[in-house]
Amino acid sequence: MWRLFVDTGGTFTDAVALDPQGRMHRAKVLSTSALRGRIVETSGPARFVVDLGRDLPEGFLRGFRFRLLDAPEEERAVAAFDRQRSRIDLAGPPAANVLPGAAFELLAPEEAPILAARLLTGTPPGEPLPEAAMRLATTLGTNALLERRGDRTALFVTQGFGDLLSIGTQQRPDLFTLDVRKPDPLYEAVVEVGERLAPDGSIVRPLDEEPVARAARSLAARGIRTAAVALLHSYRNGLHEAKVRRLLESAGFEHVSCSADLAPFIRLLPRAETAVVDAYLAPKVAAYLARVRAALGGGRLHVMTSAGGLADASRFRPKDSLLSGPAGGVVGAATAGRRAGCPRVIAFDMGGTSTDVARFDGDYEYAYEHQVGDAHLVAPALAIETVAAGGGSVCWFDGHRLRVGPESSGAAPGPACYGAGGPLTLTDVNLLLGRLLPDRFGIPIAPEKALAALASLRARLGERAGDAPGAEEILEGLLDIANERMADAIRQVSLRRGFDPQDYTLVAFGGAGGQHACAVADQLGMTSVFLHPLAGVLSAYGMGLADLRVMREQAVEAKLESALLDDLQSRLAALETDGRAEMARQGIAAAQMQTVRRIHLRYEGTDAPLVVNFGGHAGIVAAFESAHRQRYGFIVPEKAQIVEAVSAEVIGKTETVQDSFFAGSDRKGALAPRTTVRMWASGAWRDTPLYDRADLAPGDRIASEIVSRVSARGRDASGEEELAVWGVDQQGARGPGSEARRLTTIDIDQDADTGDHFGALPKVGSLPSIFSAAWLEEHHSRSHPVPALGQELVELADA
Repeated sequence: MWRLFVDTGGTFTDAVALDPQGRMHRAKVLSTSALRGRIVETSGPARFVVDLGRDLPEGFLRGFRFRLLDAPEEERAVAAFDRQRSRIDLAGPPAANVLPGAAFELLAPEEAPILAARLLTGTPPGEPLPEAAMRLATTLGTNALLERRGDRTALFVTQGFGDLLSIGTQQRPDLFTLDVRKPDPLYEAVVEVGERLAPDGSIVRPLDEEPVARAARSLAARGIRTAAVALLHSYRNGLHEAKVRRLLESAGFEHVSCSADLAPFIRLLPRAETAVVDAYLAPKVAAYLARVRAALGGGRLHVMTSAGGLADASRFRPKDSLLSGPAGGVVGAATAGRRAGCPRVIAFDMGGTSTDVARFDGDYEYAYEHQVGDAHLVAPALAIETVAAGGGSVCWFDGHRLRVGPESSGAAPGPACYGAGGPLTLTDVNLLLGRLLPDRFGIPIAPEKALAALASLRARLGERAGDAPGAEEILEGLLDIANERMADAIRQVSLRRGFDPQDYTLVAFGGAGGQHACAVADQLGMTSVFLHPLAGVLSAYGMGLADLRVMREQAVEAKLESALLDDLQSRLAALETDGRAEMARQGIAAAQMQTVRRIHLRYEGTDAPLVVNFGGHAGIVAAFESAHRQRYGFIVPEKAQIVEAVSAEVIGKTETVQDSFFAGSDRKGALAPRTTVRMWASGAWRDTPLYDRADLAPGDRIASEIVSRVSARGRDASGEEELAVWGVDQQGARGPGSEARRLTTIDIDQDADTGDHFGALPKVGSLPSIFSAAWLEEHHSRSHPVPALGQELVELADA
């Protein structure tokens, strides 16, 4: 049976697979379900020899839609694909003149995860996939929420609270903005329900059912079939919400989200917001998963939740999908770091649209409330900080200063160098500075388009300032802006929570992580960077390392006293029993289950709980005070501690992927660069030797003649700087030339005088990793130079 691990991001969909023989395969496709290529030769008005940069099975492209990137409005169906000749026949000739060298894309008729699965298994569209189990992470819910593409939704709320979500918290999004424009609510209609519960859950006013049923029938007649139900104090007693659900389902509603089921906590506003988001996204998420599941046939489909665990697709809730993709990356980074002998890591996932960072210190850090766009959710999620700085982030001038993001070019049109009319992005910046090699992209690249976009930006700067800076100065400035924004995101998950990033290893991954990792680490004083051999697809690989997780929570709202512990034990036991039953329904045996019990504590009079493991009274207090001192720098022993909630996390251990694939090179001779190309470094274009990661073996050292800093590990006999390639043995011990050679990484050298560091083993995308010696001077972990671009940039700067 095939095992497929797929992460669908905003720009690319990454996939890793294990075939029935245990061999690893990987693929990367655009999240628009498109493959891109170039016309090599025209053999007729509708017949073309093409270069797709990949080997496809015979007839694979039949049924795809062909369109030129320069004329995306016109599409033609692919009638035939000849693998031997790499030739496609279209159902009709394009209206535009098709010349050799023209870039095009082929749109698949299925979702991106299924396209990736077909590429990995060699199965053409229209044929059933082989027996397979898929683990999937997706940004579908997040994108639908941010772009307001959910379903028509009605909110049923306690009478007198119909405008609750419109009023919100009354916090101003920008303190100094006079003209505040609030976004429209996600729900289309609101119905006030005649009922009332007391704070202890007792019934003050019974539910008036007839008006609810009448309103439900009216809404259903208008085509609204999705609802959120949020009633006051329902977290204490969900009886009224359950009755409303039954009335709505009887009236023809297809999905109903009840706040007491989703977020059983005090505070009506965040409970209601969570229920509305879940309902708003439910039809779209359910339909998407149904299409993926149908394509898998009888294969099992698990989905990554925001909390870093897997859930069966049939039991997956949309409110748990909003950090699905980033969570897979954190799991992958934590496990890869631990296997490499780095138990404390900061995950640095720089993709095409954004950068996600998180801290791992032997256990995952959770946030039980988080913000996505305008929505505030009460749902467990890994504590991930996201910043709109990715490879596709748009680089622009706002009339006063250079900016990077938050807008992204996405998969379509993509960066300027993709040749589809996109803007200047960070990918273009790295390309023009010589950190990316066009023929390593795997899709057609047009460096001249990136140059044109840079010239346009420089012209706008010149109009404003009179004398525009040089081209390289602009490009370096844009990199500095992006690096600072990403470094600040890491400060958010470390320094601002009481943890020093210098005590951690930066695990860099994602399609663009290797290009910026060392510069970001420099800004934070971090001295170690680790890049896994699958860094470009580590979020997908992380799915193969994840366990199933079920979280059960219950509100308490009582003072922490010894007498309360028996009650808390009973509550946790009931939550654990419920979680284990849910895990058993997902096919996990009792012997494979583990449970972690936690307690949510805060000082009386505050509203920011800290979560610690449950235990004896003294142990709980000590753990809470330690966490409070770590986060805030002080404790208040005389204040009572309030138990806000308890939670039980049931973990179902599953078969995970091992790293036995990642042996180093077995070459016999000395390590040598593949070639020499030009790259901008330290204020000049330099001839730069390139080394391919596939050539590296544990114990290798790479000397750099241009690095002038003193290595903390010292110089060799000739006085040259060196970097060591380290391995990890089966017991996890690290060292040069470890015998097992399962992983290949490079530790960062540190300047003994200044603390500066440099060097890392890069891995970008699913492409072979290349790094250079000259790149060390710039603290960049990636050097994919662009031949012959150096002179063009010089001429542009002088123009």
